[in-house]
Amino acid sequence: MKKILILGLLLCTVNFAKAQEKIEWLKFEEAVAATEANPKMLLVDVYTDWCGWCKKMDKETFTDPAVIQYINERFYAVKMNAEDTKRTFDFKGKEYSEAQMAATMRVRSYPNFVIIDPTLKNITQLPGYRQPAEFLDGLGQIIENGFGAK
Repeated sequence: MKKILILGLLLCTVNFAKAQEKIEWLKFEEAVAATEANPKMLLVDVYTDWCGWCKKMDKETFTDPAVIQYINERFYAVKMNAEDTKRTFDFKGKEYSEAQMAATMRVRSYPNFVIIDPTLKNITQLPGYRQPAEFLDGLGQIIENGFGAK
């Protein structure tokens, strides 16, 4: 019996660790639906395929365990290609491509991280490449300053 209990706890620990191996990226419309059911802020990573700093964020910052845990716990994370004019979705009764939504959010440099409050009304930006500690600090300051508070 003791062995079964220990094995069960070990499996739970392994499953939790695996769940935190990567950021749970969603499509924009999936994140909007999720926040309507369970309010959280959205973190939208606006990138382009040619952006070297975007790739560096993916490789170095978004693989950091502390960043993964922080984002997965506090945000619905979204990847949005600022040049994708083909994939469309509805938001607040209008149809947008990813490129149109990036323009609507006034993103003009990459990478850029758009934070949207749980009411889906207020946004702020955290532009530019950041190493893990710097990125967490920037997100923490946004939350600390009351952005996204209900």
